[in-house]
Amino acid sequence: MARPRLQAFAAEYEAAQRKLSGRQDDQSSIHYPTVFLFVGDSVAETVGPMMEANAVRWDNHAGVIYYEIAGHGEEAALTADGRQDAAGMTAGMMRTVLQGIGEAAAGDKKTARQAVWQAFHSNPDCLRQLNRALRQISDRIADYGRLYHSFDRLHMAVVTRVDDPLNVLAPELTLLARTIFQQLFKSVQLDLYTLIQERDQDEGYGYAGAAGIGFLRELSGMQQPDYRYEAELLVTGDGLAIPVSHGPAPLFDLVYMLSDRDERGLSVPGGLEDNAALIGAILLLKNRKPRPEDGEGAAMRADSYNNASFRSSLKADSGRQGYVSAGLAAVRRPNHAIALAVLYHSARELRGRLAADPGLDAQAVLAVFGLDEPSTYARMADLLPGPERLEDMNGMLTHPVGFDQLRRMTLREAEAALLGEGGERFFRSMFEDAMRARLAELRVDEELRRALARSQARERGVSFMQLAAWTREQPEPGEAVRLLQARIRELGTAMQVAEQELEQTLALRVDDLKFPRLPLLSKHNTRAFLRVFFEQVYGQKWDLLQLRLERELCRRFLEALARLHPEAQHKADRLVALEQTILEAAQASIRQTDDYTGQNILAYYERVTAELFAEMEERRGPGFLREPRAIGDVDALLADSADPLLERLIVFCREQLLTAEPFTLSFEEELLRRANVSVEYGNREALSREDLFLRLYRTLQEQAIIRIRLLDYTHEHRHEESYLFGDGESAFVRYALGADASSRIHKLGVVHERRSSSVDKLSLMGGFHLEDLIYYRNNKVYYETYLRNGYQLHGPSPETLPELL
Repeated sequence: MARPRLQAFAAEYEAAQRKLSGRQDDQSSIHYPTVFLFVGDSVAETVGPMMEANAVRWDNHAGVIYYEIAGHGEEAALTADGRQDAAGMTAGMMRTVLQGIGEAAAGDKKTARQAVWQAFHSNPDCLRQLNRALRQISDRIADYGRLYHSFDRLHMAVVTRVDDPLNVLAPELTLLARTIFQQLFKSVQLDLYTLIQERDQDEGYGYAGAAGIGFLRELSGMQQPDYRYEAELLVTGDGLAIPVSHGPAPLFDLVYMLSDRDERGLSVPGGLEDNAALIGAILLLKNRKPRPEDGEGAAMRADSYNNASFRSSLKADSGRQGYVSAGLAAVRRPNHAIALAVLYHSARELRGRLAADPGLDAQAVLAVFGLDEPSTYARMADLLPGPERLEDMNGMLTHPVGFDQLRRMTLREAEAALLGEGGERFFRSMFEDAMRARLAELRVDEELRRALARSQARERGVSFMQLAAWTREQPEPGEAVRLLQARIRELGTAMQVAEQELEQTLALRVDDLKFPRLPLLSKHNTRAFLRVFFEQVYGQKWDLLQLRLERELCRRFLEALARLHPEAQHKADRLVALEQTILEAAQASIRQTDDYTGQNILAYYERVTAELFAEMEERRGPGFLREPRAIGDVDALLADSADPLLERLIVFCREQLLTAEPFTLSFEEELLRRANVSVEYGNREALSREDLFLRLYRTLQEQAIIRIRLLDYTHEHRHEESYLFGDGESAFVRYALGADASSRIHKLGVVHERRSSSVDKLSLMGGFHLEDLIYYRNNKVYYETYLRNGYQLHGPSPETLPELL
């Protein structure tokens, strides 16, 4: 669970930073209502990234409609309240699966495109499906009209992949949608986004290229100035068909070609997400709601986008309309990697504080477990009756032996003569048996846990990390284990000495003992002897028994520590493993960033996180991490797995770290500090602000390269424009507008958005034609070969289409 949760956390933070409203960053609004029409099953995976990208950039994204027309899968109705996803965005989404089209597309490859066209025109149910769905969409747009500044025009973006068989229906689907939407709007602006896959497709190699050229040939006809089309596409509720006509005029306002390889022939790494962001940026450029502040300042007065002017610049002298491609680059604070880096350093700080040496001496370490001398002697006092009970032995009955006989005996012989085995039985009953009975009731594990609970509440620097270290046996004994093992050895030695001393005492003669004696009073002298005997001999036996008891307790508690160790060690291992997992996720995220904008992330945010922790510690005390509003009880959080602790760390970072001042810096200021994190103050090698801006500017230029490969495309037809999306008053945007101003041959404008986390650059290049594409050169031969071999790659007859050059 940890890795998906880490990615979700970082993605949520990244989205939140890009979607901040009313703070440093805000969103743009689209001016007119917008509908995305996705044609074909091959672009279904583009819908999700498109919705997510637009939700980040457009504050009125909830009114945007995403409509899929497919041949396979399940239909999805347009719900009354739109769709709510995990990111919290709402949008209208609908999917229509045309009846019979999927079977036609999946049939004989030789006639697939023609079969799709014929199935559509021969099955009236397809038109009824589309008419019903498009009218529902039209009503839905009207419901969301309050979100838009103007309701006069509708922007419709048609998205398809060049080799998808369903795009043979592009004229029918587009004109039907436009006709229905024109009943609500004064005008409908149509743009086509054609996605080209140039990577070789193992199974469809050759045929996919031929099908792609087939669609591009049809598209070339649709974009002719004299293009006309008429068909009965509108269907009433009673099933009556009404003709729809178009022309003479190009079908689409602009046609965008977006390949998976850029102008240099290099693969585009971002895939679907990059295409989605790129299309969204183009739509925003063309359909952005103006702001009052857009006219303020030099940057805001920079050239703005004019669609009519751009479109007219793409026309050749013959009147032939050129196609467009685009590229998008961004220099932004790498929030995804930053979130994971801060989370990693937070886990590292937590582990470091938990593992810190609390500075306890040997007795204090034992006291944590309730095994220090005072605790041990108190426990033994409860288990072993005290030596004062030896006084009771003076009441024992004795055998009638005269003192004169006793005085020549050893103490062992005297005891046997006077008491027999009575003394041993009394001592065993009163002391040894009582001790064993109480020992049997002792629950060392419970005692150990109670002692730990008391000591951990008292010693705030003791955690499971210390417990794991102190209770380990391998590779070398921990402190508590070592101290107990040493004490057991000491007790063993002390017992040997005590036993020897006892033997020496028993070997003494009665006369050797000092006790008060009275002449001629044998009984008095015998009783005086016994009092001293019990005190000395059985006093030594009691001392020996106490040593045995302490050794037994040490052994039992040593075993209890061994049972305690795995639990503490598992928690310590979980924490270390969690830290490593977060580190790996952070490093993987950093590898996904640009080499320049992703530099020094771990090093810089190690310092930032440490400073924030130190500041909190100063304000809230050394135990602030144990507070419920911080991390809380780490021991309990790690009881079963690391997931609860990870969740708590995420909340702590999101609420108390990532909202701090270092995370509100503009992206260029943050990058400047990060670039200089290892440079001493005053060092001449420190990166200057101007050097930073130059590198960022070059990064944007290098990465905003257009996504199409062209042949000998002459510059006399090439028209380029570039636009910066960012804070028009920021130092970097002003620098970018001035850089290369004297030598720049293309237009550079600014789309002002009040944000500090990034600057995007959108490059537009247009004026090229079908024959200028390397994709066309590479696949034309396949197209012609498949046609010669009887493949039907068009709906209507190829004779009605423009000839290929």
